[in-house]
Amino acid sequence: MAVDLHNIRVGVSVGDINGIGMEVIIKTFIDNRVLENITIVVYGSSRLASYYKKSLGFHHFNFNIIPDAEKARKHKANLVNVWNDEVKITMGESTEEGGLYAFKSLEAATNDLAAGKIDVLVTAPINKHNIQSENFDFPGHTEYLTNYANADSSLMLMVDDELKLRIGVATNHIPLKDVPDTITKELIIEKVKLMENTLIKDFGIIKPRIAVLGLNPHAGDNGLLGEEEENIIIPALKKLNEEGILAYGPYPADGLFGSGNYTKFDAVLAMYHDQGLVPFKALSAGKGVNFTAGLPIVRTSPDHGTAFNITGKNEASERSFRKAVYLAVDIFKNRALYKEMTANPLPVKERRINNRE
Repeated sequence: MAVDLHNIRVGVSVGDINGIGMEVIIKTFIDNRVLENITIVVYGSSRLASYYKKSLGFHHFNFNIIPDAEKARKHKANLVNVWNDEVKITMGESTEEGGLYAFKSLEAATNDLAAGKIDVLVTAPINKHNIQSENFDFPGHTEYLTNYANADSSLMLMVDDELKLRIGVATNHIPLKDVPDTITKELIIEKVKLMENTLIKDFGIIKPRIAVLGLNPHAGDNGLLGEEEENIIIPALKKLNEEGILAYGPYPADGLFGSGNYTKFDAVLAMYHDQGLVPFKALSAGKGVNFTAGLPIVRTSPDHGTAFNITGKNEASERSFRKAVYLAVDIFKNRALYKEMTANPLPVKERRINNRE
């Protein structure tokens, strides 16, 4: 079946039912301009939506309730009733129900994504503790979806399209004490290749330039402050360069971001979670997106968590979630364009002209 690029079907999981997920979802789609050229399918329940609409005073907004994603109306905010249970909602609290129904929503959305009923997935925040069960034994969405897609690996890539800022993480959600033993030459090579591939296919960058951070302060200072740079990261970069990949470093994180030199690169690979996400969130200021790169599916999410402390107070900003919707759609279109271009490549002369432009 041909893909309609003028009507991308965006599936949305609601996240923890006691967090700000439903609030940012409603705030995003209450603006009809967001619904141009896309069809939204939210996986939750009409009772959950009504509870938040009433609590937040959004009485003039209504979802189009449907039994199945295939019944979704174009350019509407549709909602599939994944459950009809009388669920106790305790705004701002981590509860067993919050995790259980977050998973029900996610499972329904991913099943429909696999079945081709939706084109992309945008996930509202979960609580990584209360969602744990025999069905969800993962540190987070990234690992769950990597496993679901039967992929060997993926890359957590933080994106701010306005700043053209993209920061990936070599090691995802693991304790800091485990990072040094996890960093290997093979891992660096794998993550940089994933990053280059996504920059080309998903972001339309013909020959990406990638900065790779060091693990230790001052990138090891020639072995004085640690040997991982000399023994692991530099040999990995040498191998990547031999293969024609423009990967540079290792750079000290403070120097690269403090000097603004990160702007000279199309993306940055950090060694661990906070090394990448602290500068990203400081620079992005609430408008960033988390994209799971390297998978055959497209999944994005806002760059924040459940924010239990402000749930129900009408204080949550929808900016990051809205950006997540837009980015998912853009990546889906870019992949379709890349597939078309590689299936029908331009003659060499024309290709050179286009590249120069």
